[in-house]
Amino acid sequence: MAGELFIGLMSGTSLDGVDAALVEFKDPQRLHVLHTYFLRYPASLRADILALQHPTENELEASALIANTLARLYADAVIGLLNEANIQADTIAAIGCHGQTIRHRPELGFTMQIGNAALLAELTSITVISDFRSRDIAAGGQGAPLVPAFHQAVFADHNNNRAIINIGGIANITYLAHSGETFGFDSGPGNMLLDAWTKQHLNLDFDANGDWASSGKVIAPLLADMLADTYFSLAPPKSTGRDLFNHHWLRRHLQHKDYQPNDVARTLVALTAHSIHNALEAHCGAVDEIYLCGGGARNLLLTQHLGSLLGKVKVTNIDDLGIGIDWAEAIAFAWLAKQCLHKQTASLAQVTGARGDRILGAIYQA
Repeated sequence: MAGELFIGLMSGTSLDGVDAALVEFKDPQRLHVLHTYFLRYPASLRADILALQHPTENELEASALIANTLARLYADAVIGLLNEANIQADTIAAIGCHGQTIRHRPELGFTMQIGNAALLAELTSITVISDFRSRDIAAGGQGAPLVPAFHQAVFADHNNNRAIINIGGIANITYLAHSGETFGFDSGPGNMLLDAWTKQHLNLDFDANGDWASSGKVIAPLLADMLADTYFSLAPPKSTGRDLFNHHWLRRHLQHKDYQPNDVARTLVALTAHSIHNALEAHCGAVDEIYLCGGGARNLLLTQHLGSLLGKVKVTNIDDLGIGIDWAEAIAFAWLAKQCLHKQTASLAQVTGARGDRILGAIYQA
């Protein structure tokens, strides 16, 4: 029997582009990824989004104009995905569009993802579901991370305690106990700081495989100073983003220091690895299997460093669970759209700290 078709769109804190996934759902535990598509952000758009991460002149108008640009880019990604998959738009139940985060301040009661979902619905003639985070925040939660509910639905195992670790701009952990217990949180920076440092010194968007960082050495006092940030000692539920871990944060830690740039790069890799490892030890029970996804899973230096800290725990990529490491979050937002359309909860109160599980998303009918 054919299932329902959904498209998930994700543009994360790495600001590299739009991940699009066409997913068929036959039941909550059975999904089939029919096709994937990636559309890179133009350099000018990436710069404009970065400029919005902090208060700037006329930012309301700038946000609205960038939201329209993003909607058109999302539409191009959807059309490219459907063309390559040879699928008609009228067969898609809905698009789940995360939008681009420009502020995440749950402690102040708000989060903001832009992308003009109404325009996206007009451009694609497909129902669009967006604004997945604000209902959870309204219920007293963090609004993030949202993917643990998806991980629970499709990856939970009755025999093993699993951790799913997504290393995007921010790193987040989902812990799936074999008993059925599930929780998750943001452990701290993933690729975000290293990407910014690489751009500053090499004019490259990222350090492929950690090759540049591999030429440096870990600066132990700098690593200890960064790990002393109060965020790392907070107990879950917790979430973070560019509002905290940004170039200003890094600059404060480098103030009046004369470190070699490649040594700083190597230390930033160590920061991601140690913060993930420390979070697992502090907040998760016994872990039998760890599955990595996100762009950081392709950084050989990072995965080797993390593996050395974890010892004998099995560490592999989420490919082994049938989902490509680059597409897990896009697929998750297809699942979130399905949950919303069927009026089913998609948040986990024990993850976000909300007063209860909630149906997430705002619907823009085609």
